[in-house]
Amino acid sequence: MDGLFFILQSPHKFNRRKITVKKIRIGIFGAGRGISIAQNFMMLNCEIVALCDSRENRLKKASKELGEDIPTFSDFDEFIKQDMDAVVLANFFHEHAPYAIKCFERGLHVYSECISNGTMAEGVELLRAFEKSNSIFMLAENYPQMIFNREMKRICDSGNLGKVLYAEGEYNHPGDPKNSEFKKDYVYYGKHWRNYLPRTYYITHSLAPIMWITGATPKRVSALAMYAPIEEEDAPVSTYVGDRAAIVTMQNDDGSVFRVTGCAAFGGHHNAYRVCGTEGSVENLRDGSDRVLLHYNDWSKPEGAEEVSIYAPEWNDKDEALIKTSGHGGGDFLASRMFVECLRENKQPEHPFDIYSSVTMSSVAILSHRSMLEGGVPYDIPDFKLEEVRKQYENDRISPFYTDDGGTPDIPCCSHVNHAPTEKQTEVYNKLVESWG
Repeated sequence: MDGLFFILQSPHKFNRRKITVKKIRIGIFGAGRGISIAQNFMMLNCEIVALCDSRENRLKKASKELGEDIPTFSDFDEFIKQDMDAVVLANFFHEHAPYAIKCFERGLHVYSECISNGTMAEGVELLRAFEKSNSIFMLAENYPQMIFNREMKRICDSGNLGKVLYAEGEYNHPGDPKNSEFKKDYVYYGKHWRNYLPRTYYITHSLAPIMWITGATPKRVSALAMYAPIEEEDAPVSTYVGDRAAIVTMQNDDGSVFRVTGCAAFGGHHNAYRVCGTEGSVENLRDGSDRVLLHYNDWSKPEGAEEVSIYAPEWNDKDEALIKTSGHGGGDFLASRMFVECLRENKQPEHPFDIYSSVTMSSVAILSHRSMLEGGVPYDIPDFKLEEVRKQYENDRISPFYTDDGGTPDIPCCSHVNHAPTEKQTEVYNKLVESWG
């Protein structure tokens, strides 16, 4: 076959797997979010060779947007039999690990949406399967690649901030409780994962950027919740989480401290990040712009620098035109490009997109929720690079979610453990679901 020649070999294995392809061939599992991810890979000259989703209407929409000649599947096991190099896991938030393991067993590379694993035991299983494979794994976390976060990393890497002591990450995404279209697209049945999502779980959009900027890894977590349930009786409320946010504090491997939210819903919508060192600090402004605030003390500012400067950073990237067409502030394209580069160069992604960092972030999500339920009791984050540590968690399947096989939650999803939508709110939601047919 004519085309480019890549040697795709994972660093944790020595045997080489040679693939001669004209384009990297990618399968998409999850035809909701998966559509926009696929479009970014197509901009990178990859070929989408198969689509898989359990919902026929989503497959039809994906085929219309990506190409009606692309084979579609409702069964994952049949889907991954197709001739492909990598799989995008864009299925339900908490169900990525079992499918990633199936990909590893077939020697397929994995681009996994967040989070990498929904339970501690899945984190153990994911790593064990990965280490037996030749696969490359990357967490599809896009928020670090927003222009202000890239600028903050550049400044942090320069050393001008001194020793990093503290960083903040806030992913604040409030929504209109009466938005029925959002419900139809994203919360379309009562036991959907979004109705049981603890506020600490959706953590990578707040945590990954500051892990990337600073290079630090969390080692100990504590969390507290802010309980304020939705009060509108005429809203189609279906969530069993009455918390608006959880504040998670972490001690890191380098002695620094992080403070992050998971998915918060307070005040006005914003994504905010801040890094403070011994000599200066940098943060993005909370005004909806891409501007950053760089602040030094007069006695320790770098030569030629202003004590305080506010400015809009530049991309300075060869693909700027494509970046600007991409979602999530260009992060979708840049994260996809990172994965393609990993495949072409036969390497695992850098921290925190690699599988070990990904599992660490899942551990933070899971264990900080347990901390929150216990009033902020600290939890140590296990080092799953060590097999003796993995053994302590290999049977820990505690989850706040319903499972496909009929399993029920075995831990509360809210700080007020008996919280539920009111009878009227549930009635309004159920009528809305019925109206969809």
